[in-house]
Parts: sequence; C-alpha cells; structure tokens
Amino acid sequence: MRHLLLSLALFLGVLLTAASAATAQIDLKTPGAQSLLYVGPGRHQPLLVGLGGSEGGNAWASHHWQPTRDQLVANGYAFLALGYFKTPDAPPLLDRISLDTVYAAIKAATRHPQVDGRKIALVGGSRGADLALLLASRYPDIQCVVSIVGSYVVFPGNTNHLTTSAWSYRGQPLPFVPVNEAAVPFLVKGDLRATFAAMLTDTAAVRQARIPVENIRGAVLLISATQDEVCPSTPMAEQMLAQLKRASLRYPRQHLAIVGGHAEPLKHFDAVIRFLHTNFPAR
Repeated sequence: MRHLLLSLALFLGVLLTAASAATAQIDLKTPGAQSLLYVGPGRHQPLLVGLGGSEGGNAWASHHWQPTRDQLVANGYAFLALGYFKTPDAPPLLDRISLDTVYAAIKAATRHPQVDGRKIALVGGSRGADLALLLASRYPDIQCVVSIVGSYVVFPGNTNHLTTSAWSYRGQPLPFVPVNEAAVPFLVKGDLRATFAAMLTDTAAVRQARIPVENIRGAVLLISATQDEVCPSTPMAEQMLAQLKRASLRYPRQHLAIVGGHAEPLKHFDAVIRFLHTNFPAR
C-alpha cells in the first residue's frame, strides 16, 4: 500500500508540474508596459491580449482570472496579460497612454517561438475596451476585438484635472470629449453615468473624438450593460454597431446587451469564449 501511495503521489506531482509548465508565465520586459505571456505546449498558438480598465495594474495576470487564462491556454491560445499603467515600468496614471508603446509590447509577444504572430486578438474591459478598439482601428494585423463595456469616443485621462486625453498616438494626444459645464454637477455628486452622458451632448467634440471602429479589419464583439452605472455602454455599443454596419465590411460583428451593471458582463465570459472559438479559432 505504501508503494501504491508513493507512486500515486509521484504521478500527481508530475501532473501538477506539467500543468504548471503548460501555463508558464513569461515576463517579456517590454518598455513602458508590463507584458506577461502565458503559453501552452506546441507551436503556432494564436495570441489573445487581455487589457484591464481604469483600476490600472495588470488585471488579467491576477489570481481571479487564472482559471480563464488556463482554459484559454488549454484551448490552444497564447495569452498576453498587458498592464499599460500603474505597473512596474509603465506610467503611473491613465494619462496620454501611448498606443505605439502598447502595440510594441503586443508585437514583442508575437515574436515568441510558440506564438503565431499572424493571429492577434484583443479582449478589453471598460477603458481597456477603449484601448482595444483604438489599437484595432489603427493596426490592421489585429484580427479580432472583444470590447466589454467600451466607449465609442476617447474620454479624458484619469487625472485630478481631467484636462488631458487618456491616449496618444505617434507622440500626439488623441482628441477627447472634455468635461463640459453640463457635466460638472453630476461629477461633483459622483454620478459617473450622468457625467459621461452630459459630456456626450458636446456633439462637436464627439465627432472629433469618435473611435473609427469601421477601420477594424476583423471580427468585433461588443458587450454592454443595460443598467451600467458608470457609462451609457449600451447606447455607445449600438452606435459602434451602426458604424460597423455602415462600413459594409464582411467581418463578423455582434452586440450583446447584458442585463445588469458595469461589472455584470464579466460574469458572462462564456459568451466571449464562444465568439473566439467561432471567429478566432485556435485549431
């Protein structure tokens, strides 16, 4: 019996070691961003990039998202958890974050020998969704985007003064929708949804700051929250879907409106996985 238990323990140890190796974390040491790559066995793994929101840090590298990461890696994807502010060597604030820097970090991951550099998909939540849409609208090698409670315009960065763009491109800040006079009372009360809704009444600024999602050369999944307390994510997703339809491109595009608040769509990640399996398959 002792030999049987010992053999079983050794066997389980081998399995655990293999599982750990299958989802090995590789720190790519990319300038201006934290890039943690998770790969499984084998070659030609399509790259999924996870982009967190206004909380900063590297949310997709957290223990909370480990089961999802492990599932995606087991399904044949490589997964890049990318922290673009409030991480080591990244900017401390969400303020004029460089799209070029983030894209360079993504391209660094595509050079890993087990990654298929021709296949890139982005999954972003909240401000990370805005970033995903901005990247895909400018870099045509991104073939799939999942935007979870994202915006259809550029908003200010998360600074005390709220007077700078959240994003920059080729060294220049992107046009953004500013905090206008109508939004100030709601901002003072902490009513974020009403603040953003009031800002969006500035139609001239909206035209300048609109994210050109019609330039995306790949599949797009928009997920919104019908009772979003942070931003009007469902109307904004409907606006983006209309932009995509007007472009008359033959890429798959879908909008899922989830009943609930801003965080509710994250509880329905199975819909994201189904969309990826259909429109960005690993095998």
